[in-house]
Amino acid sequence: MSIQEVIEKKLTEALQPERLEVINESHLHAGHHHVESGHHAEFDGSGETHFRVRIVSTRFNGLSRIERHRTVNDLLKDQLSVQGVHALAIEPAAPGEATRW
Repeated sequence: MSIQEVIEKKLTEALQPERLEVINESHLHAGHHHVESGHHAEFDGSGETHFRVRIVSTRFNGLSRIERHRTVNDLLKDQLSVQGVHALAIEPAAPGEATRW
């Protein structure tokens, strides 16, 4: 199972979203520098390292923006700490809230 599929599965099971988009944006970061094993390395844009999560869930009702981000980060902590995801952009909303997507 790919990292993207794991992210989708975890968020779907835990938050039962009305809408969910998990977008691999790794290719947009080609040429950026990352620190790996204490050394700076230029990222080639391949793989599954940068994601954008767009999610609408009733579980976000009454939560602040920070609480919503924390909820998603907590669910995906293994992907962030173990599986090499360097960046996670989160766009959370409750049903009925305006989104830019």
